[in-house]
Amino acid sequence: MVAENKHSRYDTSSLPEAQFEPGSRCRVLKNKLAIKSKKTIDEDESVALKAATDNLIGIYDKDHCFTAADIRTMHKIWLGDIYEWAGEYRQVNVSKGDFHFATAKQVPLLMNGFEKEFLRKHTPCNFKSMERVIQALAEVHAELVLIHPFREGNGRVARMLAIFMALQAGLPPLDFSGIVDKKKKDYISAVQAGLTRDYMPMEQIFKSVIRKTLRTRERL
Repeated sequence: MVAENKHSRYDTSSLPEAQFEPGSRCRVLKNKLAIKSKKTIDEDESVALKAATDNLIGIYDKDHCFTAADIRTMHKIWLGDIYEWAGEYRQVNVSKGDFHFATAKQVPLLMNGFEKEFLRKHTPCNFKSMERVIQALAEVHAELVLIHPFREGNGRVARMLAIFMALQAGLPPLDFSGIVDKKKKDYISAVQAGLTRDYMPMEQIFKSVIRKTLRTRERL
């Protein structure tokens, strides 16, 4: 994920979220633990993500209507011990390859609109039909990733939210491990399709994730 400070009207290079850990060769964002190794920071984030997910599962029940504030809380609980800016909307513009996410100054307004249009419509996700559940998961996920509200961890927060929504629907915790290699490219394409409000590709992604989750569950 690339921060686009040099293209911004205002210099954001002094912000903690725009800085890299000294000695990390610009591979690790500045963090509270002074970690310089990309492998180590990835491992710490993964451990913290599992702990945060397990912790929050007991907080959001099947009747909870999620809010933008909830998403910030998820991010804060997950990364609060690692990054100073955890739980705060990003103040830098970011891109991935040739794809540019929403500008930082738009994020608060976009998240407010996301709450009103998508979270209130699709949560609590305790719908009776699986088709409706998949629609809810796909739309919420695509729209949240497109906004990219945080400096880092947007896809993982979106997957965390999807897990909580799926639990509301009576599904087991979703297994996203199948989104690798070619399927990862399909996933990225599905996110980008959301720009034109075409959520069918993302619905296919979630159908696949749910199938894999249920198959794994049956083998246990």
